[in-house]
Amino acid sequence: MRQVAIYGKGGIGKSTTTQNLTAGLAEMGKHIMIVGCDPKADSTRLVLGGLAQKTVLDTLRDEGDDIELEAVLKEGYGKIKGVESGGPEPGVGCAGRGIITSINLLEQLGAYTDDLDYVFYDVLGDVVCGGFAMPIREGKAQEIYIVCSGEMMALYAANNISKGITKYAKTGGVRLGGLICNSRKVDKEQDLVEAVAAKIGTQMIHFVPRDNAVQRAEIRKRTVIDFSPEEPQADEYRTLARKVDSNEMFVIPNPMKIDELEEILMQYGVMD
Repeated sequence: MRQVAIYGKGGIGKSTTTQNLTAGLAEMGKHIMIVGCDPKADSTRLVLGGLAQKTVLDTLRDEGDDIELEAVLKEGYGKIKGVESGGPEPGVGCAGRGIITSINLLEQLGAYTDDLDYVFYDVLGDVVCGGFAMPIREGKAQEIYIVCSGEMMALYAANNISKGITKYAKTGGVRLGGLICNSRKVDKEQDLVEAVAAKIGTQMIHFVPRDNAVQRAEIRKRTVIDFSPEEPQADEYRTLARKVDSNEMFVIPNPMKIDELEEILMQYGVMD
C-alpha cells in the first residue's frame, strides 16, 4: 500500500488534481482510498458524484465514539473510497486535530484494508500547524506531491512545504515525489516550475494544462475521466496517474532560501 499526501497552496486546485489523478489510477485497476484532510470537506466530491459526505468529526459529535466505518466511508467512481475528516465548529478548536482524530479512527475501524493499492491524503497546505503536518510528521504518508503553478505565491508555498518535508524526513521516512504543475497559463510557466523543482532537488512530474473541460466536469460533480473520458484533458490525468504509479524518484528536498527563490522568479520574469 502506497500512502501519498498531496499538499499545495490554498486554491491551487489540489483537491481537483487529486481526484482526477485517482480517477486515472482507478481506471488502471488500482484500489484507492482518499482521506480528505481539509475542513472544507471537498476532497471526495467529484469521485462521489457530489454526495454530501458526512465528516468524521460531525459523525463523532452527533453519534459519539461508537460508530461504524460505513457511516463515514463511501464508495464512488472506480470503487474509490472516500472519507472526509471535517473540522471543528467555526471559531472553536484546531482544524488540524480533526486529521489526527480521523486517521486514528480509520485505523481502529479497519479502513486500511490489505487490498488497497493507494491511500491519498488531500491536505491543506499549511505545514506549520502540527495537525496539518500529521501525515508526514507521523509517517502516515511515505510520499508527497506538491501541486503548484508558475505563480509566485504557489512557488513560495511549495518551497515552504519542502521545508516541512525536510524537517520530518529523517524521523518519518517521508520523501518528496515531485511537483505537479496545475497550469494558470502564466509566462514561461513550465520552464519556471521545472527550474524550481531542479533547484530543490526534485522533478516536475507532470504539467497539467489549463482546460475548461475541468470546470465542465466539476459543475456536474464528476472528474474529467468520468464525465468526458475522450477529452484531451482526461488523457493528461491518465498520464499523470501513470507517472505517479511508476515514479521511482523520491528525495529529501533542499528547500531554497527566499533570496534564491526570488532570483529564479526574477530570472523568468515573474517579479518584473
